[in-house]
Amino acid sequence: MKIDVKDVMNDLEKYMGKKVVIDGWVRNHRKQKEFGFIDFSDGTCFKNVQLVYDNKLADFEEITKIKVGSSLEVEGEVIKSEGSGQDFEIKVSSIKVIGECPDEYPIQPKRHTREFLREQAYLRPRTNLFNAIFRVRSIAAYAIHNYFQERGYVYFHAPLITSSDCEGAGQMFQVTTLDLNRVAKSGVVDYSKDFFGKTAALTVSGQLEAETFALAYKKVYTFGPTFRAENSNTKTHASEFWMIEPEIAFCDLEGDMNVMEDMLKYVVKYVLDNCKDEMKFFDSFVEKGLLEKLNKLLTSHFTRISHHDVITILKEAKVDWEFKPEYGEDIAKEHEKYITEYFDGPVFITNWPKDIKAFYMKLNPDKETVAAVDLEVPGAGELMGGSQREEDYDKLVSRMKELDMDASSMEWYLNLRKFGGCPHSGFGMGFERLLIYLTGVENIRDVIPYPRTPGNCEY
Repeated sequence: MKIDVKDVMNDLEKYMGKKVVIDGWVRNHRKQKEFGFIDFSDGTCFKNVQLVYDNKLADFEEITKIKVGSSLEVEGEVIKSEGSGQDFEIKVSSIKVIGECPDEYPIQPKRHTREFLREQAYLRPRTNLFNAIFRVRSIAAYAIHNYFQERGYVYFHAPLITSSDCEGAGQMFQVTTLDLNRVAKSGVVDYSKDFFGKTAALTVSGQLEAETFALAYKKVYTFGPTFRAENSNTKTHASEFWMIEPEIAFCDLEGDMNVMEDMLKYVVKYVLDNCKDEMKFFDSFVEKGLLEKLNKLLTSHFTRISHHDVITILKEAKVDWEFKPEYGEDIAKEHEKYITEYFDGPVFITNWPKDIKAFYMKLNPDKETVAAVDLEVPGAGELMGGSQREEDYDKLVSRMKELDMDASSMEWYLNLRKFGGCPHSGFGMGFERLLIYLTGVENIRDVIPYPRTPGNCEY
């Protein structure tokens, strides 16, 4: 009977003493004179299964020559393991080599640096670390969809090619079919002859388009790739990354924060419940205390405090800051760390200075701040950012003029305020930022299968 290793892991009593057939790959092979052990993975669960064979098999000598990385079809009996750390093993009756693997196979059973494994990105899921990372990525993605689907949100597919810059920063990858060599020679760019008849780019956010659907369905969310042409080589920046962006009609900033907190706790709990082996691995080998940190989050009070009051706390702190905190300015990583330690838990920082936030955020009565929020969590800093969107047509037009934005190209967005507009809010969370928090793996390049960063577009 051909089965998955996961089937045995989940119902050992059913399979104990039974003959089974499994397919998979050799992770390690330890040969003795009269017997041998193979660490075997079929990819269906985090743990390997140990194959045991001895010289009673007719092809014993051939089996001893099987190399790490080879794919096999194995027939054997599920038996109780005599070794520690495992409940069962498989006593081999026959092994068929499906795909051989040469000695130069890069993923040998030894410790590899993460830098080396980035150069072997197409093979790194075969290591324990990356096998765990990308299974958690899959489960976390499922949890996010589950959360919103169970609560009646419509999954909206935002366009990846757009003519609008949501963030207004201009850091967008241009999309064109023009012959750039010809353009370079002529020195003239005629976008009327381009594919779309005007400039187009890869999206930095699906938020603006999601707002249009929120004002029809009430609750929507996007979950897909976004792109940013920011020449940054930090551990937390990538040129292509995934974003979760809910938009909710008839919702103010307080309601927005309620959803942010509820969603985060749901996803963290779902991953802890469904990736127990992977999370124990991260806790032991990646970030000591990870499980304690995540379990504490589930019962934490999320403090809500204004940006002004945060700056006051930072200014009064007896700390020699590298970056001095100032009213009206953004906060630095060191400030984020301090404020979560100060409140001993996650912190919603609200009502930010308008001059450092996006044009679409609702202007507060003081006319100096906007109804924006960032969620800071212990050990990671900023994890989500959101706001109540400006629903007043005249105020939004005025804000766009202040920023020298071309309002005519955003007529469709402005019309949302004219055609049955209402208070509405939303937030964005970078999926890879969440994965860094969940796994303890610090570099964004290690939580996305094929990272796109400045100067790097392999595979």
